[in-house]
Amino acid sequence: MDVLREFPVRKSKKQKQAFRAAVRSYGERLGYLVTEEKAPFGARNVLFGDPDKADFLVTAHYDTPARLPFPNFITPQNMAVYLVYQIGISLLLCVPAFILSFLVGRATENGGLAMLTAYGYLILLLWLMMAGPANKTNANDNTSGVITVLETMQALPQELREKVCFVLFDLEEAGLIGSMSYHSKHREASDRQIVLNADCVGDGDEVLLIPSKKLRKKHPALLEGWKKMCPQTGGKSIAVQDRGVCFFPSDQGNFPLGVGIAAFRRKKGLGLYCARIHTPKDTVCEENNVILIRDFLIRILEKGK
Repeated sequence: MDVLREFPVRKSKKQKQAFRAAVRSYGERLGYLVTEEKAPFGARNVLFGDPDKADFLVTAHYDTPARLPFPNFITPQNMAVYLVYQIGISLLLCVPAFILSFLVGRATENGGLAMLTAYGYLILLLWLMMAGPANKTNANDNTSGVITVLETMQALPQELREKVCFVLFDLEEAGLIGSMSYHSKHREASDRQIVLNADCVGDGDEVLLIPSKKLRKKHPALLEGWKKMCPQTGGKSIAVQDRGVCFFPSDQGNFPLGVGIAAFRRKKGLGLYCARIHTPKDTVCEENNVILIRDFLIRILEKGK
Protein backbone atom coordinates (compact mmCIF):
# COMPACT_ATOMS: atom_id res chain seq x y z
CA MET A 1 0.00 0.00 0.00
CA ASP A 2 1.71 3.19 -1.23
CA VAL A 3 0.39 5.70 1.31
CA LEU A 4 2.88 8.41 0.39
CA ARG A 5 1.85 8.41 -3.28
CA GLU A 6 -1.85 7.52 -3.10
CA PHE A 7 -2.92 9.29 0.11
CA PRO A 8 -0.45 12.14 0.79
CA VAL A 9 -3.18 14.35 2.32
CA ARG A 10 -5.70 12.98 4.83
CA LYS A 11 -7.48 16.04 6.14
CA SER A 12 -10.93 16.39 4.58
CA LYS A 13 -13.79 13.98 5.25
CA LYS A 14 -13.56 12.61 1.72
CA GLN A 15 -9.79 12.12 1.88
CA LYS A 16 -10.05 10.28 5.20
CA GLN A 17 -12.86 8.05 3.99
CA ALA A 18 -10.84 7.02 0.94
CA PHE A 19 -7.79 6.28 3.06
CA ARG A 20 -9.76 4.29 5.63
CA ALA A 21 -11.40 2.18 2.94
CA ALA A 22 -8.01 1.34 1.45
CA VAL A 23 -6.33 0.62 4.77
CA ARG A 24 -9.22 -1.54 5.95
CA SER A 25 -8.96 -3.61 2.78
CA TYR A 26 -5.19 -3.87 3.32
CA GLY A 27 -5.62 -5.10 6.89
CA GLU A 28 -8.29 -7.62 5.94
CA ARG A 29 -6.07 -9.04 3.20
CA LEU A 30 -3.41 -9.59 5.86
CA GLY A 31 -5.93 -11.51 7.94
CA TYR A 32 -6.60 -8.97 10.69
CA LEU A 33 -9.97 -8.26 12.25
CA VAL A 34 -10.55 -4.62 11.23
CA THR A 35 -13.00 -2.28 12.94
CA GLU A 36 -13.71 1.43 13.05
CA GLU A 37 -14.66 3.41 16.12
CA LYS A 38 -16.31 6.79 16.22
CA ALA A 39 -14.80 9.66 18.18
CA PRO A 40 -15.91 13.26 18.79
CA PHE A 41 -16.01 15.85 15.99
CA GLY A 42 -16.50 13.21 13.29
CA ALA A 43 -13.23 11.43 13.99
CA ARG A 44 -12.79 7.74 13.14
CA ASN A 45 -10.13 5.44 14.58
CA VAL A 46 -9.19 2.27 12.69
CA LEU A 47 -8.35 -0.86 14.72
CA PHE A 48 -6.58 -4.03 13.57
CA GLY A 49 -6.89 -6.84 16.11
CA ASP A 50 -8.55 -7.21 19.50
CA PRO A 51 -8.13 -3.98 21.50
CA ASP A 52 -9.02 -5.53 24.86
CA LYS A 53 -6.95 -8.73 24.82
CA ALA A 54 -3.65 -7.42 23.48
CA ASP A 55 -0.58 -6.73 25.63
CA PHE A 56 0.66 -4.01 23.27
CA LEU A 57 -0.83 -1.29 21.11
CA VAL A 58 1.19 -0.14 18.09
CA THR A 59 -0.22 3.18 16.97
CA ALA A 60 0.11 6.26 14.78
CA HIS A 61 -2.18 9.13 13.83
CA TYR A 62 -3.27 9.24 10.20
CA ASP A 63 -4.74 12.75 9.96
CA THR A 64 -2.56 15.46 8.40
CA PRO A 65 -2.25 19.13 9.45
CA ALA A 66 -3.07 22.51 8.01
CA ARG A 67 -0.26 24.34 6.23
CA LEU A 68 1.54 26.83 8.48
CA PRO A 69 4.03 29.59 7.63
CA PHE A 70 6.42 28.22 10.27
CA PRO A 71 7.37 24.68 11.28
CA ASN A 72 6.36 22.89 14.45
CA PHE A 73 9.88 22.87 15.89
CA ILE A 74 10.59 20.32 18.63
CA THR A 75 13.77 19.84 20.67
CA PRO A 76 13.00 16.79 22.84
CA GLN A 77 15.97 17.13 25.20
CA ASN A 78 16.17 20.93 25.30
CA MET A 79 13.06 22.30 26.97
CA ALA A 80 14.45 25.86 27.15
CA VAL A 81 14.83 26.14 23.36
CA TYR A 82 11.42 24.57 22.80
CA LEU A 83 9.69 27.02 25.15
CA VAL A 84 11.52 30.04 23.73
CA TYR A 85 10.48 29.03 20.21
CA GLN A 86 6.84 28.43 21.18
CA ILE A 87 6.60 31.71 23.12
CA GLY A 88 8.30 33.60 20.31
CA ILE A 89 5.90 32.24 17.69
CA SER A 90 2.92 33.00 19.92
CA LEU A 91 4.02 36.59 20.45
CA LEU A 92 4.70 37.03 16.75
CA LEU A 93 1.22 35.79 15.89
CA CYS A 94 -0.34 38.15 18.43
CA VAL A 95 1.31 41.29 17.01
CA PRO A 96 -1.32 41.75 14.25
CA ALA A 97 -4.07 41.45 16.87
CA PHE A 98 -2.60 44.32 18.86
CA ILE A 99 -2.14 46.42 15.72
CA LEU A 100 -5.70 45.79 14.52
CA SER A 101 -7.09 46.51 17.96
CA PHE A 102 -5.14 49.77 18.17
CA LEU A 103 -6.23 50.94 14.71
CA VAL A 104 -9.89 50.10 15.30
CA GLY A 105 -9.80 51.81 18.68
CA ARG A 106 -8.26 54.97 17.22
CA ALA A 107 -10.69 55.04 14.31
CA THR A 108 -13.87 54.37 16.29
CA GLU A 109 -12.92 55.47 19.81
CA ASN A 110 -14.72 52.32 20.93
CA GLY A 111 -12.66 50.19 23.28
CA GLY A 112 -15.14 47.32 23.23
CA LEU A 113 -15.03 47.08 19.44
CA ALA A 114 -11.24 47.24 19.50
CA MET A 115 -11.12 44.33 21.97
CA LEU A 116 -13.67 42.38 19.92
CA THR A 117 -11.50 42.86 16.83
CA ALA A 118 -8.49 41.41 18.63
CA TYR A 119 -10.48 38.42 19.87
CA GLY A 120 -11.93 37.86 16.41
CA TYR A 121 -8.46 37.83 14.85
CA LEU A 122 -7.16 35.32 17.41
CA ILE A 123 -10.17 33.02 16.91
CA LEU A 124 -9.71 33.18 13.14
CA LEU A 125 -6.01 32.45 13.54
CA LEU A 126 -6.72 29.44 15.74
CA TRP A 127 -9.26 28.17 13.23
CA LEU A 128 -6.77 28.52 10.37
CA MET A 129 -4.15 26.60 12.34
CA MET A 130 -6.58 23.73 12.90
CA ALA A 131 -8.87 23.79 9.86
CA GLY A 132 -7.09 25.99 7.33
CA PRO A 133 -5.75 24.92 3.93
CA ALA A 134 -4.21 21.47 4.01
CA ASN A 135 -0.49 20.97 3.99
CA LYS A 136 0.14 19.03 0.78
CA THR A 137 3.40 17.41 1.84
CA ASN A 138 3.18 15.25 4.97
CA ALA A 139 5.87 12.66 4.41
CA ASN A 140 7.17 12.81 7.96
CA ASP A 141 4.07 13.99 9.85
CA ASN A 142 2.64 11.47 9.90
CA THR A 143 2.75 9.36 6.75
CA SER A 144 5.99 7.92 8.12
CA GLY A 145 4.21 6.68 11.25
CA VAL A 146 1.32 5.20 9.27
CA ILE A 147 3.70 3.35 6.95
CA THR A 148 5.63 2.01 9.95
CA VAL A 149 2.43 0.63 11.50
CA LEU A 150 1.34 -0.99 8.23
CA GLU A 151 4.78 -2.47 7.60
CA THR A 152 4.88 -3.90 11.13
CA MET A 153 1.40 -5.39 10.63
CA GLN A 154 2.59 -7.10 7.46
CA ALA A 155 5.86 -8.41 8.88
CA LEU A 156 4.55 -9.53 12.28
CA PRO A 157 4.63 -13.35 12.62
CA GLN A 158 1.22 -14.98 12.91
CA GLU A 159 1.94 -16.37 16.37
CA LEU A 160 2.47 -12.86 17.80
CA ARG A 161 -0.70 -11.27 16.49
CA GLU A 162 -2.78 -12.02 19.57
CA LYS A 163 -0.36 -9.91 21.61
CA VAL A 164 -0.89 -6.77 19.55
CA CYS A 165 -3.62 -4.41 18.44
CA PHE A 166 -2.67 -1.84 15.81
CA VAL A 167 -4.55 1.46 15.91
CA LEU A 168 -4.58 4.44 13.55
CA PHE A 169 -5.86 7.52 15.39
CA ASP A 170 -7.74 10.43 13.88
CA LEU A 171 -7.59 14.13 14.83
CA GLU A 172 -4.24 14.11 16.58
CA GLU A 173 -3.53 17.46 14.94
CA ALA A 174 -6.68 18.95 16.52
CA GLY A 175 -5.63 18.02 20.05
CA LEU A 176 -5.15 14.24 20.40
CA ILE A 177 -8.90 13.75 20.06
CA GLY A 178 -8.85 10.27 18.49
CA SER A 179 -6.50 8.76 21.05
CA MET A 180 -8.31 10.47 23.93
CA SER A 181 -11.58 8.92 22.78
CA TYR A 182 -9.94 5.52 22.31
CA HIS A 183 -8.51 5.56 25.84
CA SER A 184 -11.90 6.50 27.25
CA LYS A 185 -13.58 3.56 25.48
CA HIS A 186 -10.87 1.03 26.38
CA ARG A 187 -9.61 2.45 29.67
CA GLU A 188 -9.23 -0.80 31.60
CA ALA A 189 -7.25 -2.52 28.83
CA SER A 190 -5.22 0.44 27.63
CA ASP A 191 -4.13 1.36 31.16
CA ARG A 192 -2.24 -1.95 31.35
CA GLN A 193 -1.06 -2.09 27.73
CA ILE A 194 2.26 -0.72 26.51
CA VAL A 195 1.47 1.75 23.76
CA LEU A 196 4.15 2.17 21.08
CA ASN A 197 3.24 5.32 19.14
CA ALA A 198 5.10 6.24 15.93
CA ASP A 199 4.95 9.93 15.00
CA CYS A 200 7.41 11.72 12.70
CA VAL A 201 9.77 8.77 12.31
CA GLY A 202 10.84 9.40 8.71
CA ASP A 203 13.30 12.31 8.88
CA GLY A 204 16.44 11.96 10.98
CA ASP A 205 19.18 9.47 11.81
CA GLU A 206 18.56 9.18 15.56
CA VAL A 207 15.34 7.48 16.65
CA LEU A 208 14.25 7.84 20.27
CA LEU A 209 11.83 5.73 22.25
CA ILE A 210 10.48 8.01 24.98
CA PRO A 211 8.62 6.05 27.69
CA SER A 212 6.22 7.66 30.16
CA LYS A 213 7.26 8.22 33.77
CA LYS A 214 4.92 5.46 34.90
CA LEU A 215 6.42 2.99 32.45
CA ARG A 216 9.93 3.92 33.60
CA LYS A 217 8.91 3.29 37.21
CA LYS A 218 6.82 0.16 36.65
CA HIS A 219 8.97 -1.71 34.09
CA PRO A 220 12.64 -0.65 34.47
CA ALA A 221 13.93 -4.15 33.69
CA LEU A 222 11.89 -4.25 30.48
CA LEU A 223 13.35 -0.95 29.34
CA GLU A 224 16.86 -2.17 30.13
CA GLY A 225 16.17 -5.15 27.90
CA TRP A 226 15.04 -2.86 25.11
CA LYS A 227 18.23 -0.81 25.46
CA LYS A 228 20.35 -3.92 24.97
CA MET A 229 18.50 -4.67 21.72
CA CYS A 230 18.87 -1.17 20.24
CA PRO A 231 20.46 -1.32 16.79
CA GLN A 232 23.02 1.01 15.23
CA THR A 233 23.45 0.47 11.53
CA GLY A 234 24.14 2.48 8.39
CA GLY A 235 24.63 5.70 10.33
CA LYS A 236 21.23 5.31 12.01
CA SER A 237 20.45 4.38 15.59
CA ILE A 238 17.65 3.68 18.04
CA ALA A 239 17.91 4.62 21.71
CA VAL A 240 15.60 4.30 24.72
CA GLN A 241 15.45 7.62 26.60
CA ASP A 242 14.63 6.41 30.12
CA ARG A 243 16.73 8.97 32.00
CA GLY A 244 16.41 12.73 32.35
CA VAL A 245 13.97 15.12 30.73
CA CYS A 246 12.77 14.16 27.26
CA PHE A 247 9.43 14.77 25.58
CA PHE A 248 7.58 14.52 22.31
CA PRO A 249 3.97 15.73 22.20
CA SER A 250 1.80 13.07 20.57
CA ASP A 251 -0.89 10.46 21.20
CA GLN A 252 1.15 8.33 23.61
CA GLY A 253 0.55 11.06 26.19
CA ASN A 254 -3.02 9.81 26.65
CA PHE A 255 -1.85 6.41 27.93
CA PRO A 256 -0.17 5.63 31.28
CA LEU A 257 2.31 3.22 29.68
CA GLY A 258 2.83 5.21 26.49
CA VAL A 259 6.04 5.28 24.47
CA GLY A 260 6.65 8.02 21.92
CA ILE A 261 8.75 7.00 18.91
CA ALA A 262 10.21 9.77 16.74
CA ALA A 263 13.27 10.44 14.58
CA PHE A 264 15.51 13.47 15.01
CA ARG A 265 18.36 15.30 13.40
CA ARG A 266 21.23 16.60 15.50
CA LYS A 267 22.96 19.98 15.44
CA LYS A 268 25.90 21.06 17.55
CA GLY A 269 24.85 23.42 20.32
CA LEU A 270 21.18 22.56 19.84
CA GLY A 271 21.07 18.81 20.22
CA LEU A 272 18.31 16.69 18.74
CA TYR A 273 15.54 18.43 16.85
CA CYS A 274 12.55 17.82 14.60
CA ALA A 275 11.68 20.53 12.07
CA ARG A 276 9.94 21.07 8.70
CA ILE A 277 6.65 19.51 9.77
CA HIS A 278 3.41 21.43 9.08
CA THR A 279 5.12 23.17 6.17
CA PRO A 280 5.70 22.46 2.44
CA LYS A 281 9.21 21.29 3.39
CA ASP A 282 7.85 18.12 5.02
CA THR A 283 8.98 15.89 2.15
CA VAL A 284 11.29 13.31 3.76
CA CYS A 285 10.30 9.77 4.71
CA GLU A 286 13.36 7.55 4.67
CA GLU A 287 12.65 3.91 3.91
CA ASN A 288 15.60 2.84 6.06
CA ASN A 289 13.99 4.49 9.10
CA VAL A 290 10.77 2.56 8.56
CA ILE A 291 12.61 -0.74 8.19
CA LEU A 292 14.81 -0.10 11.24
CA ILE A 293 11.83 0.77 13.47
CA ARG A 294 9.65 -2.02 12.08
CA ASP A 295 12.26 -4.65 12.87
CA PHE A 296 12.88 -3.21 16.33
CA LEU A 297 9.16 -3.15 17.13
CA ILE A 298 8.89 -6.82 16.17
CA ARG A 299 11.79 -7.64 18.50
CA ILE A 300 10.01 -5.78 21.32
CA LEU A 301 6.81 -7.70 20.63
CA GLU A 302 8.69 -11.02 20.53
CA LYS A 303 10.27 -10.23 23.90
CA GLY A 304 6.87 -9.38 25.38
CA LYS A 305 6.17 -7.87 28.79
